[in-house]
Amino acid sequence: METEFYRFLASRLPRLPAGLIGPGDDAAAWQAQGTWVVATDTVAQDVDFRLPEATLEQVGHKALAVNLSDLAAMGAKAFGCLVSLVLPDQGALELAQRVQQGVLELARQHRLHVLGGDVTTWPGKLVVTVTVLGQVPGGGRPWLRSGARPGDRLLVSGPLGGSILGRHLHPPVRLQKALELRKQVQVHAAIDISDGLVLDLWRMCQASGVGATVELDQVPVHPDAHRLARGAPEQGSPLHHALYDGEDFELLVALPPEEAERLDSLAASEPERRWYPLGTVTAEPKLLGRHADGRLEALPIRGYEH
Repeated sequence: METEFYRFLASRLPRLPAGLIGPGDDAAAWQAQGTWVVATDTVAQDVDFRLPEATLEQVGHKALAVNLSDLAAMGAKAFGCLVSLVLPDQGALELAQRVQQGVLELARQHRLHVLGGDVTTWPGKLVVTVTVLGQVPGGGRPWLRSGARPGDRLLVSGPLGGSILGRHLHPPVRLQKALELRKQVQVHAAIDISDGLVLDLWRMCQASGVGATVELDQVPVHPDAHRLARGAPEQGSPLHHALYDGEDFELLVALPPEEAERLDSLAASEPERRWYPLGTVTAEPKLLGRHADGRLEALPIRGYEH
């Protein structure tokens, strides 16, 4: 199976640039300068996806997309990836080919080199591990969770909540939006929202030694969150889903106030580049939500815990 899968993969990969060694040898190799960023993540059947609810191509897409989201959160440009497949014994070759097709399609969209990986079979369920490599452009430094400062403005790259209705199988990839942001303004801190806005904001706050106040009437709520709340009101309001659902894979950033204002003016003529204001970083290490009437309440720190 492994030999057949390699033939399948080799026939679909574009030729690598000179000096870059990829699939076909015992390891990948390239010459590198500057600051590099590496991320890895695993998606597992019945934990991160269910079959046949998800197509195998969607599994491959998601496995790569969640890793590219981590690169975006570091403000890095994607370079290459390694893909490792742990496959059920039955029908392993077809499974491998279809998962890899999802990876390859997303890799092509972002001009990402597929450098190799591993494939094995076992009597269990499907598991996909992707490792991505990226480079910080222009000799800059990667964005970290730990740089937020009191007074910073919090912005998010897109609407939140209700991803379980299908977006969790096709996460957005905000690489280009992050690279544009890096060119436009100074970013103090960043994180991708994988486990829920409140939990991931709290992780940024803890890393930075700060707190935050979220303007609850400004939280961008995805239409899926409204659909989910209408269909199952006992599970919470649309705002509740936006705060706690997770698997949105949007970016959360902290900027100096003047930079946030500048970004808002730049986006006025280009709505597709909009970043949504969310709140303010505070010196006191608490996470609060402010209602439209000015009332403050403590936000419960919860989300998806691995």
